[in-house]
Amino acid sequence: MRNLTTQLTQYAEYHRDPRNILTHFIGVPMIVLAVVILLSRPVLLSLVQGELPITPAVLVVLAVCVFYGLLDLRYCVAMALVLAVMLAIGQWCAQQSTGFWIAAGVGLFVVGWVIQFIGHYYEGRKPAFVDDVIGLAIGPLFVLAEMGFSLGLRREVQHAIEERAGPVRRRESGAVS
Repeated sequence: MRNLTTQLTQYAEYHRDPRNILTHFIGVPMIVLAVVILLSRPVLLSLVQGELPITPAVLVVLAVCVFYGLLDLRYCVAMALVLAVMLAIGQWCAQQSTGFWIAAGVGLFVVGWVIQFIGHYYEGRKPAFVDDVIGLAIGPLFVLAEMGFSLGLRREVQHAIEERAGPVRRRESGAVS
């Protein structure tokens, strides 16, 4: 299995334009939340007298968290917290009417992907998952890492990625794309 730096570097190679990265800050969470919402039905098993539903969303989140844990424990914990909030939202949406549940899930999914494709238009490159499906799991981790980098966190990871993929391209002031 490829390590954290290799996974993030491979993904970063498709994401060096700051506009594309910005669209990912919006689109990726929308897509992940949409998938969680849509997978929050049906309830496969209910623990604690119906208070803890086990749904396909819970199983997918657990599997992804195991994957993140194998890559990096700190990122895994942060992603687990984000995904736990999304599971709570997904469970709430799944308890609403079928129309609301589907509209919320499909709406977020479609709008999220539109935003993603706008970003990749600026990048001039196809999304990473087209060449490696694992990019679908790395995308949310990349967004979390980029947010951390902007806050000055995990500089060693940022430098390792930039050594391999290059820095995020800067736009020249006044330049029109």
